[in-house]
Order: sequence, then structure tokens, then C-alpha cells
Amino acid sequence: MTQHIEDYALIGDTQTAALVGRDGSIDWWCVPRFDSGAVFASLLGNADHGRWQIAPAGGIQRIERKYRDDTLVLETTFHTDEGSVRVTDCMPIRGRTVDIVRMVEGLSGRVPMRMELAIRFDYGSIVPWVVRADGGLQAVAGPDAMMLRTPVHTHGAGQRTVADFVVSAGEEVPFVLAYYASHEPPPRPINVHRAVKETTRWWHRWVAKCTYSGQWRDDVVRSLITLKALTFMPTGGIIAAPTTSLPEWIGSVRNWDYRYCWLRDSTLSLQSLAIGGYTEEALAWRDWLLRAVAGDPEDLQIMYGAAGERRLSEYTLDWLPGYQDSAPVRVGNAASEQFQLDVYGEVLSTLFRTRTLMPDLGTHHDSWDLERELLASLENRWRMPDEGIWEVRGPRAHFTHSKAMAWLAFDCAVRNVTDFDLAGPASRWARIRNEIHQQICAESFDRDLNSFTQTYGSKQLDAAVLQLPLVGFLAPDDPRILGTVAAVERTLVHDGFVSRYETSPTGDVDGLPAGEGAFLPCSFWLAQTQQLIGRTDDAHELFERLLGLQNDVGLLAEEYDPGSRRQLGNFPQAFTHVCLVAAANQLSTLDEHGPAQTTR
Repeated sequence: MTQHIEDYALIGDTQTAALVGRDGSIDWWCVPRFDSGAVFASLLGNADHGRWQIAPAGGIQRIERKYRDDTLVLETTFHTDEGSVRVTDCMPIRGRTVDIVRMVEGLSGRVPMRMELAIRFDYGSIVPWVVRADGGLQAVAGPDAMMLRTPVHTHGAGQRTVADFVVSAGEEVPFVLAYYASHEPPPRPINVHRAVKETTRWWHRWVAKCTYSGQWRDDVVRSLITLKALTFMPTGGIIAAPTTSLPEWIGSVRNWDYRYCWLRDSTLSLQSLAIGGYTEEALAWRDWLLRAVAGDPEDLQIMYGAAGERRLSEYTLDWLPGYQDSAPVRVGNAASEQFQLDVYGEVLSTLFRTRTLMPDLGTHHDSWDLERELLASLENRWRMPDEGIWEVRGPRAHFTHSKAMAWLAFDCAVRNVTDFDLAGPASRWARIRNEIHQQICAESFDRDLNSFTQTYGSKQLDAAVLQLPLVGFLAPDDPRILGTVAAVERTLVHDGFVSRYETSPTGDVDGLPAGEGAFLPCSFWLAQTQQLIGRTDDAHELFERLLGLQNDVGLLAEEYDPGSRRQLGNFPQAFTHVCLVAAANQLSTLDEHGPAQTTR
């Protein structure tokens, strides 16, 4: 039976990531870089395309699971008629080697257990050759290899490896599954008990650096741990999600590959990590950015691979049915070839905020040189239509949010000159900033709707315009902002959550069939905006409602279906956790210090 998206938990080692189901199955594991393939590609539920399950062989009364304190070490406890057993899962952080360790611990009674392992390379399409070697079970096909080590006896059954064993109270049974390149020797054996302890200590040390002390600390810390897990430590890149093609609506074609570094998502992730005081990640990401975008600024992409790869060609995997038959399953993302103005604003805003938090960066000329090149490009491009933040696959348009982010880019440029004494044509940038501001107010605000609209001259609403007061484009108490919030609530809020925009059965809005869940980042934006305009009770109510959507281990996908009460989209989603952190920080700060002072 296919598990729900929210039935999964994340484990990772800041190089790779895997999803562990409530039933003890690992159904997705990307290795060794997020964009290079998958060992288990069942897309949550189809063992024919790879799975590793360790669970009681008999009936299960109930299942409890949690992360061990503030870590990414997962503990799943199965209660059965014969007794109770705990399976502890984690990925040790140990350099080039990537592996999953699983410790089965008897808590009471004697529990019959079963392990089933179906290794599939290249997104479930390749069944490897399996032999016993080097004290374990070795699976090899093409460039990929894996090694399973465990003291229990295993045997083949069809194209799977299985083991039946019994665990008694106080007994521990270890399993290690390591990935490596087939032309290299297998990784050295490790002590599972020690690996779990060292992984626990690593996460404890990382969390101990957190400087966030506001309300909802537990929720914020869990989100920060998730964001850290979505970083690719060797390069500093931050991916949007570790999965591909989990649908935004069950049975739909809105299935995208999110295992890449969107400049937008990465910059917002960085801002959230900065809220927690994680400066090391800020420096690593800045260096990743300089490498990724090096070259002609006119060639700026909206996303890159984890190491800065630019060619992210999109294709489909016809042999995979997709999650609950939501096809096609995609690898790569054609949106990498889109033009999106907003990334300029998000990148330049993040670098400005990083300077504010880390003044030493104010004299980092490599970064400022890049920013000036991006601004020079933006001077020539901000008047152009684009595909917008939602990456529509229809015609380009003059999106309000895109223009506002272009405004933000020049606003940050001016402030870099005035606040950090960096060299630049501040007067010219200020004139462009003012021109963009005037154009948006003239072309995007619809007096009949009393709201800013999705694009110039349209009647379509878009929750992205909730960003206008959040970035300082207009004061929160400006009548146009109040009207926009009211219009969004009237038109885009359904069952208490916010949709990005109204989709159309004809696809004339975004080039795709209608149907998607409520977009959780937009819902967090509404909570922030409600707080800014003085509706504190409404903001808290919405924020708490959003926190209630977290699964039992504190994770959120991109979207939510209020009707079926299920999470939708790729999982876990950095964008959603970023917005959770930002909203928690803002609501905590304003609760403590009162309404924010407006500057425009």
C-alpha cells in the first residue's frame, strides 16, 4: 500500500538524502550528489523499483517515531503482540563515503523481524549483479556499487535479498548499506553503535551554535536542521528538495524535479540559516554563488546543480509509474532555461542582509564586483516580460512580483553604497528604483479590485504580491496593501490556506491543467502580512494552523490538500521550512517589540 507523503522522515549526511517510511522502508535514496541518480527510486511505494525495509514480520499494534533530540537520527518503535523493537536510522557524516546505518534494538519480548532489500540503480531501471565479497553482500552495475554488511544471514529471493531473524530484549542487530563507485574498493566496515553516537553528537554540536531564542524554538530548530540537511557540504549549494516528481495534485502532471539549487530558494534558505546564526553556511553559499554564476551575467540561470552545473535538461522516466500514478516522472528541469527577474532581487537582497549580519563581508570585493555586474545586466532587462516566480509554462508576462524584486535589487544596491561605503552609481540606481516603483503602482494596481494583480493590466490575483510589504515596497498600512490583502483573502484563501493563484482548466494562466494544493509558503506570507498590518490574532491563528500541518517529525512538503488532509509536492521542501522560520522570527520579534516602523 502506498504511504502518504507525510508518512516519511528525512535522513541525510549533507551530501545525500533518503526518505524513511513509517513502515520501516527506505524508498528513496539519492547518491552521491542530489542530481546524479537514485538507488531506491520507488517514488514512495513501489518495491519493484527499489526498497529497503526492516520491520516486524508479524502484526503491528502501533508505530511511534521521533528524531533523537535535535538531530537527524530517526527512531521508529514498533509495538507488536510479541514485544517491542526500535529501528534507529541515520547517515553518518564521514567525508566521501555515503552510507545508511540501521540499528535494530529489542526493547521487550522476542520479536520476529524481516529485512527485504531490492537495490535498483539509475532510478529503478537497473538490477545489479549481487555477490558475496569482502565480508558483505556486494551489488554492482555500471558505475555504481553498494555493500551490505550485517551479522544476520541473508539469502536471495527473486531479485531481492531477504533475512528473517529474531531480536530479543536488550539485543542489537546492526545493518550498514554503503554506496561507492564500482571501480573503487568498498568502504571500510564501521561500528554501527559508534556511528549512531557520533552522528548524534555531530548534530548536537551543530544545533548548539543556533542563536535563535524566540517563540516556537523547537519548530524553528527542526526547520533549520532540515535546511542544513539540504545543503551539499562539499560545495555549499543548497537544494530545494531531495525528491523529484512528487505531485502537486494526485494524478496530475504537475510533477517536477526539485533536486537543484534555485537561486531563489537557496537565498531564502541562507536567510533562515542566518536567523539561526549559521555564518559558516553563509560564507560557503556565497562562494558557491560566485562559482555558479561566473561568466557573462546575461547567462544568469534561475537554478544550478549542487556543484554549479548549468545543463539541467528535462526528460521523463517512462518505466516509473509515479507516485499514485501521477505521471510523468521527470529528471532535470526545463525551468532552468526560463528568464525570471525576481532572482536578481533575491540574490542581491540576501548578500545585502549577509553584510548586515556579517559586516566583514562589506569589503569582500569579489562579491560586490559580481553584484555590480548583475545590476548592470538588470538595468537592461528589468523592462522585459518573464516567466515569473511560479515558472509558468505559458507566455511571458510582466509579473508584478518580478518587477518588485527588480525594484528590491536596486534598493539594496543603493543601500550598499550608503550603508557600507561600497563604490557604485547610487544616483542612477536610485532613479531606476523609483521608475520601477512608479511603473508597478501605475500598471499593476487595479482600482476595481482594490488590489495589485498578478501581471500588468490583468484581473488575475497572485499570492506573490503579499511580498510587497514584506520587502518594504510599500508600508503595511498603505491602503493599497490593505486592499491587496483583503482581495487575496477573499479570492485565494480556501479552507484556511492560500493558493498561489487560481488555476484554469484551459491552462491559459500557466500553461498547465488546473488542480494543485494550497501553497504553504504563501500561507506563511499571509501570516507575516497580517502581523505587519496589525492583525496579530489572525496572524497567530494562521501560523499555528500551519504548524499543525507538520508531520509527526516536524516536516512539511510544498503544498497541502485540505480536503484529503494530505501533504503534496516534493518533500521535505526547503521553501516551506524557510518561510516557517521567517514567519516565526517575525511574529516573535513583533510580539516582543510591537509594530514594525515603516520607512515608505
